Amino acid sequence: MPELLSSFCAALDLPDHLLAATTFQAVGALPSAYAVTDFASASIAAAGLAVAHLLQQQGQPLPAVIVDRRLASFWFAGSLRPLGWRLAPAWDALAADYQAADGWIRLHTNARHHRASAEQVLGACSDRAAMAQKVAQWQAGDLESAIVAAGGCAAQMRSWAQWQTHPQGQAVNAEPLVQRSHADTQVRQPWLGSAAQPLAGIKVLDLTRILAGPVATRLLAGLGADVLRLDPPGWEEPSLVPEITLGKHCARLDLHDALDRLTFERLLGQADVLVHGYRGDALERLGYGAEERRRLAPGLIDVSLNAYGCSGPWRHRRGFDSLVQMSTGIAAAGMQWQSADKPVPLPVQALDHATGYLIAASVIRGLTERLHSGRGGSARLSLARTAKALVEHGQVTVDLPLAAETGADLASAVEHTPWGPAHRLSPPLCIRGTPLQWALPANELGSAIAAFGA
Repeated sequence: MPELLSSFCAALDLPDHLLAATTFQAVGALPSAYAVTDFASASIAAAGLAVAHLLQQQGQPLPAVIVDRRLASFWFAGSLRPLGWRLAPAWDALAADYQAADGWIRLHTNARHHRASAEQVLGACSDRAAMAQKVAQWQAGDLESAIVAAGGCAAQMRSWAQWQTHPQGQAVNAEPLVQRSHADTQVRQPWLGSAAQPLAGIKVLDLTRILAGPVATRLLAGLGADVLRLDPPGWEEPSLVPEITLGKHCARLDLHDALDRLTFERLLGQADVLVHGYRGDALERLGYGAEERRRLAPGLIDVSLNAYGCSGPWRHRRGFDSLVQMSTGIAAAGMQWQSADKPVPLPVQALDHATGYLIAASVIRGLTERLHSGRGGSARLSLARTAKALVEHGQVTVDLPLAAETGADLASAVEHTPWGPAHRLSPPLCIRGTPLQWALPANELGSAIAAFGA
């Protein structure tokens, strides 16, 4: 654990002396071939240390940072506990692992257009049994390529060794965990926060979806930032929106519409931070490449993420946590660890969540540096590069199970959401003097106007 946290701090350019401020509590771990609980706890701690460093740089005493490993594990699965209602199903009826003629492949069909792409290649299917018959007639690699070419999302199961020799594996494994850079433009801005709310006054424009980016901006909102999430018309995430819109205003803009583009440009000019998770070339194709973003928003902290890295032949490929686990050997390692006859993923979507906390830490690092230099900056992260960090941390041999969740793990306040009342788990991160607190409950996409402080 100390080595893992130290490697995260090194990737974020955080000074070594901060490590002494960190304490981990609770024993046990999630059952997995990999050290998922350690990974969850270290990524959350890295975000906490970024906050601690910001406070120290503003003349505050270095606060203690405490991470509850058990609560960290639970938050990686989901923090919301509905009272008298249920979350929507997490997966589409056809989203699953399927056995092809020469191995396994995962189809990700949660979005309607991704399901349509898979069915364009394979034919319409009413259930997984019908889909399984069609997939069995294909070579896994051929089917992966065909679905991706049709605009869909799929991943052949590869071993870690196979990923190491794959052109995309070689490309992303050569990238840093957090690829940071600084802008030349200087914009002096005072620190408007406090020890209690270090990001008060910071405006965050959130162009992210499932799941790493929304995890990051949720944490930023809990530290006092004004987070405005923007989605295109028609986009929905029914199973995740109650989990990850906590503390945010959520609006819709169509960046193909002239008036909405003007609104977006105005918002970008007001923003301190932009977090975006579109495919690598998407904003460029919309006319908002990196140079244009810097022009519209000098001093911007610009943080991006994607599935498969920012270099290599798959740098623009659609992808999600479950697909990256298949591509990078994680699901194959789980299958071997459990002596199973099918792929075994991680017990939680740890690549998404851990990357989310590293994104939040990257934002805070950028803001800390801007306060002193006046310069904006950027950072780039990917799920595939986070997967490398998890795999190289090593596999678990024996660990105690986590104690079961109890009512004592829940925050006392009831969160009144549009879907019904709910409890949240208590936060896994404690920064002394800086409580995580969200001013807004989770709310529906498109429920606010496209303005900061709406």
